[in-house]
Amino acid sequence: MSTIKVLVATAEREVYRGEAEKLVAPGSAGELGILPQHTPLLSELTAGELRISNGDNVDEVFISGGYMEVQPDMITVLADSAERASDTDEAAVLAAQRNAEEALEKQKGDVDLAMAQAELAVMTTRLEWIRKKKKN
Repeated sequence: MSTIKVLVATAEREVYRGEAEKLVAPGSAGELGILPQHTPLLSELTAGELRISNGDNVDEVFISGGYMEVQPDMITVLADSAERASDTDEAAVLAAQRNAEEALEKQKGDVDLAMAQAELAVMTTRLEWIRKKKKN
């Protein structure tokens, strides 16, 4: 089966670079499945799991949002933040979720409220993802 190059990066670091037979990403309108020779595409991504498949090997990366550019021979994901399941600390995520909940309670205006709600949504999704990975 043919493959496509994949790069997943944040502003701070490169999280994944390699080949894939398929990539599934959390698009803003639902999951996007990308195969080699896909039509060019630019999409906003939401918080969720990237699944990068190559044969029987599947790399899973949690992203908190960002953008994906697809070219026929290359997929580039520029994520706000990204981490592999093996690098994730559940206790730290729980603490971040509690902080987001506290910020939501202390909000002082519409902008503060929207930011606190968005942060809480990302932390909740991230915690669900971590717990799902620990069950597997």
